[in-house]
Amino acid sequence: MVDRLDLLGKRGIEAKFTSFNSGPDLIEAFTARRIQFGGAGNFPYHSLLDRKVPARGILNYPLLTHAVIVPNDSPLKSLKDLKGSNPPAVIGIVTGSSAEFYFQAAAAANGLEIGKDVILKNLPLSEQLQLPAGVAAVVPWDLTASLLTEERKTGRAIDTSHPYSIYEGIGFVRQELIDGAPDVVQALADSFVEAALWLRLHPDEAVKLLHEHPSLKTVPEEFLAGQIARNNNLFKPTLLLPQPAFWAAENERIRAWLKERGRLTRDLSAADYAASYAPEFVTATFAKLGWKAPKTPVYLPAGWTGTIGSVPYPPYFNQVTATAPQPFPEPGDLERPWRFGGKSYTP
Repeated sequence: MVDRLDLLGKRGIEAKFTSFNSGPDLIEAFTARRIQFGGAGNFPYHSLLDRKVPARGILNYPLLTHAVIVPNDSPLKSLKDLKGSNPPAVIGIVTGSSAEFYFQAAAAANGLEIGKDVILKNLPLSEQLQLPAGVAAVVPWDLTASLLTEERKTGRAIDTSHPYSIYEGIGFVRQELIDGAPDVVQALADSFVEAALWLRLHPDEAVKLLHEHPSLKTVPEEFLAGQIARNNNLFKPTLLLPQPAFWAAENERIRAWLKERGRLTRDLSAADYAASYAPEFVTATFAKLGWKAPKTPVYLPAGWTGTIGSVPYPPYFNQVTATAPQPFPEPGDLERPWRFGGKSYTP
C-alpha cells in the first residue's frame, strides 16, 4: 500500500517499487546495489550479514504462515508419514528461503532425515502452485499457501510453520541511506506505519487496489479480503517495531544451521545480528502517534512458556491459533491520547 497510495511521494520522495518472487532474488538485487530498501525473511537476511553487505533492519512485517501442502488425494496426513519413504519423497521448496529453514526444523523435530526420507528440490512458487507430478509436497508461504488450500482447493496442509520457526519479515535499508539521508529512512518508517493504519480503516478499498495488480487480477476479491484480514489486520500495528534482542536469539538457530552446513563464510554472533537493526526510526514514528513501544513481540502472550531455540514452541498468537484480531489499543499500548477512525483513545 505504500506504493499504491504513493505515501513516499506525498512526503516528497520519489520511489520506484519492484516485485521479487522470493527473498533470495531480492537479496541479490540489494547486494548488487540495484535497490536501497527491501523486505525479506530472516533466513535470506542472514546472507546479507554474512557477505558484510551494509544492511540495517528498520521495521518488521507481520508473521507469515508457511505450510507443507500435499495434493488432495495424497495419503500423507502428517510429516511423520514421510518417515521411511522409499524412494525418498521429493519436497518442492524455494531453497535459501525461510521455507527451507522451517522445513528443516520441522523435519528434525519429526524424526525425518533429509536425503534419506525426503529430498529437497528447488522449486519456485509459480511451479509449486501447480503441485507438479513427482513431488510429494510443496512448502510455500502465504499467499501461495492459501491459494492452494482455499482458493484453488487443489491441496491441503499437513503441517504449518509456527511451532518450528517464528517468521521474521524484515524491512531493511543500506547503511549509507541512514548515514546520508536519515530523513528518507524516517519517511519510510512513517509510510509503512501509515499504510498499516490505512489498511485497518479501508480494507474494502485495499482489496480493489490489490485486484488491479496484474498478478492478482484473476484472484477473487473475497480471497484478497481474507488475506488482508489474516496477514495485515490480525496483529497490533506495533508489531512493526523491530525487537533486536529477541530476533538475535531466535535467529541464532538459523546462524548455527547455516554454519553447520558450510553456508556461512564467517561466524556471525547474536551481537552481530542484533547490531544490524535500527529500531529508532519506527520508535520515532510511534512517539509521534503517542504509542508505547512494546518490549517484546506483540504475538507472544504474557507468561509464554516457550524457550527460544527449543522447538516445537507452545502456542502463541498467529494466523493458525487466532480466533479474532488483536485489539488495539489496549491498556499499556498508549503513552498519550490518540485519535483514529473518528474515535479517541486514552492511555
